[in-house]
Amino acid sequence: MPLINVKLIENVFSPQEKREIVDKLTDAMVSIEGENMRGVTWVIVEEVKSGDWAIGGNALTTEDVKALQVGVSVG
Repeated sequence: MPLINVKLIENVFSPQEKREIVDKLTDAMVSIEGENMRGVTWVIVEEVKSGDWAIGGNALTTEDVKALQVGVSVG
């Protein structure tokens, strides 16, 4: 049974966007393993507190990620 764990910085994605992430990741696994695996494919979405996620020693906030989404350089 596949388990897909997705970590996101809090308050970046709406509930509808998170649902789309779950649906598309499930579909991706089913496309590899077959339709019979849909019912046993687990997707867990976990949100990490703003500022508790760092890349290259630089903490990212919710605002940083939203800026990245629209193409603004951060850091």
